[in-house]
Amino acid sequence: MLIPIGHEQTSVRRIPIITLAIILFNCIVFLFTNADGSLDRQLRALAILRIHIGILAATDPDLQMTPTEKEVAADLRDHYPNMWSRFSDPKREPYDEWDGRMRGIDDHRMLQREMNSLAQQFDAALAASPAATQYAFLTAHPALISYFTSIFMHGGWLHLSFNMWFLWLAGTVLEDVWGRMLYPVFYLVGGAVANQMHAWANPGSWGSAIGASGAVAALMGAFLIRFPKMKIEMIWLLSPFSFFRLFRPYRFKAHAYWLLLLWLLVEVFYGTLLGPGSPVAHWAHIGGFAFGAVVALSLRYSGLEHTVGDVVEKPRSVSSAKEIQEARQLLERGRYDDARNILNAVLAKSPDSIDVLEMLRDVSRRRAGDAAYLDITAKLCSAYLKEKDFEAAWQEYRNYLKAGGRKLPAAVWLSLCRSLEEQQKFEAALEEYEELIAGHPEERQSLMAQLQAAGLCLSKLNRPQDALKFYEEAAASPIPHLDLDATIQMGIRSANKALTGSRTSAASGG
Repeated sequence: MLIPIGHEQTSVRRIPIITLAIILFNCIVFLFTNADGSLDRQLRALAILRIHIGILAATDPDLQMTPTEKEVAADLRDHYPNMWSRFSDPKREPYDEWDGRMRGIDDHRMLQREMNSLAQQFDAALAASPAATQYAFLTAHPALISYFTSIFMHGGWLHLSFNMWFLWLAGTVLEDVWGRMLYPVFYLVGGAVANQMHAWANPGSWGSAIGASGAVAALMGAFLIRFPKMKIEMIWLLSPFSFFRLFRPYRFKAHAYWLLLLWLLVEVFYGTLLGPGSPVAHWAHIGGFAFGAVVALSLRYSGLEHTVGDVVEKPRSVSSAKEIQEARQLLERGRYDDARNILNAVLAKSPDSIDVLEMLRDVSRRRAGDAAYLDITAKLCSAYLKEKDFEAAWQEYRNYLKAGGRKLPAAVWLSLCRSLEEQQKFEAALEEYEELIAGHPEERQSLMAQLQAAGLCLSKLNRPQDALKFYEEAAASPIPHLDLDATIQMGIRSANKALTGSRTSAASGG
C-alpha cells in the first residue's frame, strides 16, 4: 500500500481557511449521515431492491409494475443487456437467497404479490432515505443538486480519512496559489465534472456515487501541472509476513510528475478492466484529474492565474509579470541560480513583493543548506505586516521559528508585536515584547518594546508592578533615550500611582 505523507511545500503564505472549512464540513456531514453506517445500509438496501425488481421483471415480463419499477426495469434492460439476459434465463444460478425462493414459485399471482411488496418496500426506502436518494449521486437519474452534495458524503471512516488527507496535501498549496475565491469554485466544479464522467462511463447504473475523491482528483491534476517537480514523500507498507499481518514501512520521495501519472494510469487500467462492476468510481477519478489538469494549464499559460489572484486578493506587487513568469519557468526546469538572479533584480525594484519573495524562498528551499531561507522568511513577515495581513505575517513568523530562527530582525519583530496589540491579543503581545527585549538588548527597538510592554501592562492587563519594572529598565537602559525620558518618567509616576491605589484598595478590603 502506497500512502503520501507529505511534500516539499511545507509552508504557505496564509492559513488555508477554505481547505480547512471543506474538511470540517465533510466531517460534519459524515457525522450526521453515516457515522453509524446508516447511509451505507440505506444505499445497499436500495441497490438490493432495484436488483430484485429487475430479476422479477426479467423473469416474468407480464407482471404489473408501478412507474418507478418500470423505470428500474428499463434501466436494467437498456443499459445492462447481459445482466437482463442472464436474469431471464430459467437455468441460471440464483443471485441470492431471495432469488432462490422466487425461482421455486410458478404462480403468476404470487409473483405479482411479491412485485407489489417490492414496490411498497422501494417507495418506503426512498421516503426514509433522503440523503441516499436526493443528495447521493444516482448515476441513472441524478438530481442537479446531487452533483455537488454527493462530494461531501462518504461511505465510511477510512473513505473519509483518505479523501481528507489527499485534500489537505494538494488543497493547501493550490489555495495559496489561486486564492480563496477561485480555489473553492474549482473544487466544486471539479467534483461535479467527475460525477458527470462517472455517469457517462456507467449509463443507467443503479449505484449511488458518494465521496470527495472526484473533486480531490481534480486537485491532484492541477497539482501535477502546477508543481510537476515537487517531491512527494511516500510510505510503502509491505507485508512480507502477511499471515501475521505485520507491515514493514519503507519511506521514499518521488517527483509529482511520475507519481501522479502512475496513479492516473492505474485508475485507467482498473476502470477499463472492471468497468461498471467496480465498487470504485475509477472514471470519476480520471475525469476529475483531467479537468484539474486542463484548468491548471489554461490558468497558467493564459496568465489568468495571476490576473485572478490580483483581482480577488489585494494587489501584492508591482513587479514585472514577464520577469516573474520567466523566473518561474527557470525554477521549474531546475535552473535555480538563474531564477534567483532574475528575482533578486525584480526585488531590488519592489522590495516588498510577496510573489517574488515566495519564489526566492522556494529557490532557497530547493537548495540544500541555503542560508537565505531565514532572511527571506523574515522579509515575507515584514511584507505581510505592511499589508496588514496579520494572519499571514504570524504564519511566516512560525515558519521562521520552525526553520531554526531564534530572533527576527528587531524592526520586524517590533511591528509583529504591535500587530498583536492591534488584534487585542495582549498576553501574546507582551510575551513577544519580552522575547524581543531579550533577543536584541542593544537595539533601540528593544527600548521601544520596553515602553510598549509597560504601557500594555498598565492600561490593558492591570499589572502595574510589571509596568513599573519595564519603565525602570527603560530608564536604566544604556541605549540613548534622551528624547524618551519625559515619557519614561511619566510612566514611572503612573505605575507608582496605580500601585498605591491597588494597595489602598487591598487594605480597605482587608
